[in-house]
Amino acid sequence: MAEAWQNHPHPPREPNVQELLAKLLASPSYRLAIEDPDFLRARETRPIRLQLDYLKPELIMQAHGIKRTIVVFGSARILERDEALSRLRAIEERLRANPTSRSLLKELRRAEKMVEKSIWYEEAREFGRLVGRSGQGPEDATLTLVTGGGPGIMEAANRGAFDVGAKSVGLNISLPHEQFPNPYITPELCFQFYYFAIRKLHFLHRACAMVVFPGGYGTLDELFEALTLVQTEKKEPIPIVLMGREYWNRLIDFSYLVEEGTISPEDLHLFTFQERAREAWEYILHWYERRGIDLFAQE
Repeated sequence: MAEAWQNHPHPPREPNVQELLAKLLASPSYRLAIEDPDFLRARETRPIRLQLDYLKPELIMQAHGIKRTIVVFGSARILERDEALSRLRAIEERLRANPTSRSLLKELRRAEKMVEKSIWYEEAREFGRLVGRSGQGPEDATLTLVTGGGPGIMEAANRGAFDVGAKSVGLNISLPHEQFPNPYITPELCFQFYYFAIRKLHFLHRACAMVVFPGGYGTLDELFEALTLVQTEKKEPIPIVLMGREYWNRLIDFSYLVEEGTISPEDLHLFTFQERAREAWEYILHWYERRGIDLFAQE
């Protein structure tokens, strides 16, 4: 620091020059903007953060040749069958020691439901395999599977692509409680977003199809976001597949919306129901064939 002042055209003569210089260099105003976390996190710089949240994954996906994607949504709580059975047995064991516990009985009912829903883990994994096998090899990212990057159905779909050596994308979100990516995402295509809005944009930006397994608030949010965008022609039509007619019809009375006049009858054709992974995959292929569109075009 002393040398810096010695080279100054008008070096100061005050004896405390080192202290003065130290204060200047420590001042937040002197930091480079890109190295100033307080500045970058300020309310006024939110537009910059939004842009960066979008741009980093966009450039990486461009570099990896990600052209078209099939997005899979579904509950983070649905388990692989063996794990679901293991949890059920653990609760049954605890219940034997305390058979009148209401809380344990509630846990038992939920655990039994999760064993039933474990079939969707296997179907999501199989769907990931089907998408993964559709390319011309591990480096072909013309059609790539995308999930929210977490556990449950997301893990199953990424795992299916991993099973067959295909790339897949995980769009994770930064949350107040820790959220870890599932281990089956292609490492170079595992992203973390701060803003839900930018994550949503990336879900649909390249999406040529969407497959939605049973899920909760997050799944419903993404489903209705997509339906609304297609309905209002903000996004071109794509095949939207709801897995498990019984689940969705009990959860949402779509026909009632038509009866009440809050949606049009043709809005019911924005999606379809399927029960098996292969049925969903074949529906997507036929949807594009009927329109004369090559889903696997390299351009």
